[in-house]
Amino acid sequence: MGKVRKTKKNTFNYSVNRKKLKRRARKKEAPRIACEEIRKAWDDSRSVATNLAEMGLAADPNKTLRIQEDAGTSTQQKFVRKPYVLQELKASASLPSKRTMGISSDMVFYVRHMVETYGEDYKAMARDEQNYYQDTPKQIQRKVNLYRKHHPSDYQALLTSRTGTM
Repeated sequence: MGKVRKTKKNTFNYSVNRKKLKRRARKKEAPRIACEEIRKAWDDSRSVATNLAEMGLAADPNKTLRIQEDAGTSTQQKFVRKPYVLQELKASASLPSKRTMGISSDMVFYVRHMVETYGEDYKAMARDEQNYYQDTPKQIQRKVNLYRKHHPSDYQALLTSRTGTM
């Protein structure tokens, strides 16, 4: 009689992280383009380099900004089929940033009080009773500069009102 063949059981492989494998497969399958302008003009049937070249963008900056040794050589320009992408990117870059750090109303009140009372004498501000957090003169100066940066017209009005009362 012949031998009985044993089949290998399907055993669970504990050394493989299935969650990570699934995440990698999903990421590889459909990459997410964060930039809305590029995402709209993207063609899935073309390669990354071709897509970017059609938009007038560079896939490899080292090839685009190569240092030319001979001044007489002419560089060939690639045909840009989607110039509107560059125009949209420039327009969105020129808009002010939405992520600018704001100033809390408590800090505005604090800085206004300090500037109205002391002007630009930061050492005197550090000794004020409203300096609850015991900020050093340098810390107070940073807060005043931040207020000046975000509210330049209000800061000038504070300084002029202070000098007008004296």
